[in-house]
Amino acid sequence: MAGIQFRLEGVAYCDPASAQQYFRAGAWIDQTFGEALVETAKRLPDKAAFISDERSITFQQLDEQSDRLAAALVRLGLERGARAMFQMGTTVDTVLALCACYKSGIVPVCSLPQYREVEIGKLADLSLPQAYFVQGDIGRFDLVGFAQTMCREHASFRHLIVARGEAPDAAQSMAALMDSISLVQAREILGGVQIGSEDVLSFQLSGGTTGVPKIIPRFHAEYLGHAVAWSRHVEAGEHATLIWSLPLLHNAAHLYALVPTIAMGQTTVLMPNVDVVRMAELIEQHRVTHAVSIGPVAPQIMTNPQVLEHDLSSLKLFFSLTRADNLQSYIGVPCSNMYGTTEGLLIGSGASVAEYVRHHTHGRSGCAQDELVLLDPDSETPVAPGQTGELCFRGPSSLRGYYNAPESNATAFTSSGFFRTGDMMRAHVIGGETWFSFEGRLRDNINRGGEKIGAEEVEAFLSHHPAVLDAKLVAMPDPLYGEKGCAFLILRQGHAAPTVAEMIDFLCSKGLAKFKCPERIEVVEEFPVTRVGKVDKPAMRRVIASILESEAANRSAASTQDH
Repeated sequence: MAGIQFRLEGVAYCDPASAQQYFRAGAWIDQTFGEALVETAKRLPDKAAFISDERSITFQQLDEQSDRLAAALVRLGLERGARAMFQMGTTVDTVLALCACYKSGIVPVCSLPQYREVEIGKLADLSLPQAYFVQGDIGRFDLVGFAQTMCREHASFRHLIVARGEAPDAAQSMAALMDSISLVQAREILGGVQIGSEDVLSFQLSGGTTGVPKIIPRFHAEYLGHAVAWSRHVEAGEHATLIWSLPLLHNAAHLYALVPTIAMGQTTVLMPNVDVVRMAELIEQHRVTHAVSIGPVAPQIMTNPQVLEHDLSSLKLFFSLTRADNLQSYIGVPCSNMYGTTEGLLIGSGASVAEYVRHHTHGRSGCAQDELVLLDPDSETPVAPGQTGELCFRGPSSLRGYYNAPESNATAFTSSGFFRTGDMMRAHVIGGETWFSFEGRLRDNINRGGEKIGAEEVEAFLSHHPAVLDAKLVAMPDPLYGEKGCAFLILRQGHAAPTVAEMIDFLCSKGLAKFKCPERIEVVEEFPVTRVGKVDKPAMRRVIASILESEAANRSAASTQDH
């Protein structure tokens, strides 16, 4: 049913004229998430929807069990538009909980198990959730006890629901809730819950590296349309089997794993943790066709020769955020760079696209209605062809405004309504199509005496050094130039670190301008990461600044002693 059945204050909705245009173009699908699951369950009742080491669940089972849990939530008194905080892992139980919320009109706040008082507290204050879904068996931290504390400290919480663990007094067991109602009763109750395809589906979170994430509303029609368009763009769909080892609550997980499974009949293999050897075993066992590396997956694969002991030939495509060429040369299957943002854009390439495009660009959007422009960040003027500019976009799935965040919204968009990503890209016309390559972030660039150095570009060159497994370039303070580049390197086993002079010679031999080369090297075992699993470059900048301060202090002390 098109339209908005429950309107949430603080949410920026698409204007009606644009919404109708997107429906007509097929960029939005006039269905709810629940309707899509019902349709797929009727078409493919006995096909495995989700597979894990613990259990598998067919589409029919998923539809029926999520109906029962959804109706039990309604019977608790949770109404359409009520928010539910989520701290759960990558399990079939999480799938069931999300599907139940989506069928009952409850809006998940897609938090992460790693969040603690600061993040959960501020998200609770902002979204006023009434329910709290928590998983009882994640790691050593007492997440259930933590959730109880949060419920006591934030008055909006009314129901604590525990999955995969014992529910304490005054809390609800998710399994017991599901068992408390028959399928017939459940469907009678849900028959009275009216949800529109333009209603809010979930609250996703921005992926910022500092501060508390902002809330991004996603909607039934646009999320379904976005996921289906992406699946077709990368040649996935009903006959694809995807493996997913990262947080299931992420926007990325929804668009690559959850929503295509529900809407198209894809099968998804779930892993609760990143274990690249087990991943290789599962790829071989289930004949996985598509895999995604965000964060630690690809680097770990390339350091573990046990991965190559397994048959990976079923893989049609392995996505990586960067350096797909390195990954492909190691595992011997097609790999492609990709780029995405929770604010609503995905770009990438399918397996049939030329290798040069897959490895030297990050692809293009699979939605014809998406508008992408590269602008000068200071003037909003389009950059010249071949030049880097800030990627700005608008389209069917683009953010219309962060939830209850007028100050952020005032600066998040251009004067013509394009969302500003803060990411620098370059456009390439290849084979008559325009493809985009990620060149760095506005706050990730190094300003060396007025010359801007894109960290992403240099990192790609650094990673091709035979001693280097992975590399990150950050700005370090310099009294003369303002900033210079410092390379943090993770070395390949058995290799010695190159000196700065050796690295400069290597990079220049590859054609990189000398002024872009790093002027310091720090060897590390691993990169620091934020709580959402992204590489924490601000932390690296703080580390090198502290090292330089300490060295300067030591020199000063030594000089004083000499005199």
